[in-house]
Amino acid sequence: MFRKLVISVLIIAVLAATLAGWLFFTANTAFSEKSKYLYIRTGHATWPEVLQTFRDSNLVNNTAMLDLLATRLDVPEKIKAGRYELKNGMSLMDITRLLRNGTQAPVKLIITKLRTKENLAGFLGRKMEIDSMDVVAYFADSLQPFGFDSNTVIAMIYPNTYTFFWNASLGTIFDKFYGEYKKVWTDARRDEARKLGLTPLQAYTLASIVEEETQALSEKDTIASVYLNRLHKGMRLQADPTVKFALKDFTLKRIYEKHTEVESPYNTYRNTGLPPGPICTPSLQTLDAVLQPAQTNYFYFVAKSDFSGHHVFSETFDQHVKVANDFRNAQNVQQAIRAAKDSAAKHK
Repeated sequence: MFRKLVISVLIIAVLAATLAGWLFFTANTAFSEKSKYLYIRTGHATWPEVLQTFRDSNLVNNTAMLDLLATRLDVPEKIKAGRYELKNGMSLMDITRLLRNGTQAPVKLIITKLRTKENLAGFLGRKMEIDSMDVVAYFADSLQPFGFDSNTVIAMIYPNTYTFFWNASLGTIFDKFYGEYKKVWTDARRDEARKLGLTPLQAYTLASIVEEETQALSEKDTIASVYLNRLHKGMRLQADPTVKFALKDFTLKRIYEKHTEVESPYNTYRNTGLPPGPICTPSLQTLDAVLQPAQTNYFYFVAKSDFSGHHVFSETFDQHVKVANDFRNAQNVQQAIRAAKDSAAKHK
């Protein structure tokens, strides 16, 4: 009788161990996507809160068994804030080890074009744990050691892919931005800027204007030459993109005289010289086009009337007036055609 009891207990134990092994080591994710992310906020890395997130987000099929396994492996004492990638098909053991080891999934910040410091703050607020308002406060209080301020902070940011942990501090983020800035501003680039009579900030600011003027890489060094010629002669730049920036209206397709009257240090129709900071993050190709400009006698340029995205360059104002009128007439015709199409569509 005793022997039968022992055998029965052993069988039950084996079955229980088999069931536990099946629950712990087989796929237990409850979503169909390739992966999902578990976000554990700083100050909320307590196991009850994390477990509730698993329940609320329906990340696993069996939160009770996850709780049991995690408790046995000391996860509640070791868990850390961060961003964790849960891949479809992971077992409870895989997930528990991930959390126990604090193996975060890094965030890739892909910066292409940003225009304003508010854009930058919002971008970081969306991608990282940081609140965008904390980023704005950081601009006001913490940029001095890097040699920047809230007007020039964009000049510290270069288009690239930056990798961080989701809960990285602002100090860590801007240290990396500044590290990239120092890589860009080699002795050779600094020397090129100096020969043009520009500081790195001024060269970057001019590059930001050129970046907004054209997407045609072949024209960037020529457009840069126009603005440099104007600067050296003491003429106002009269750059339309600076007016858009001053108005904070980047949807404007056509700049009228009423737009150029806006009072702003960024309005180069009213102010001589470069604006106090960049109006976007230019590409390195654009920066190098500014540092290695074409040698021209051009002082004016206007978009071609075929709307190809290219420009006509002129040495004299009289030459410029003629081609500028051609472009305005083409714009008027285009607007009239668009208005006729809109009117016809409304009356259908």
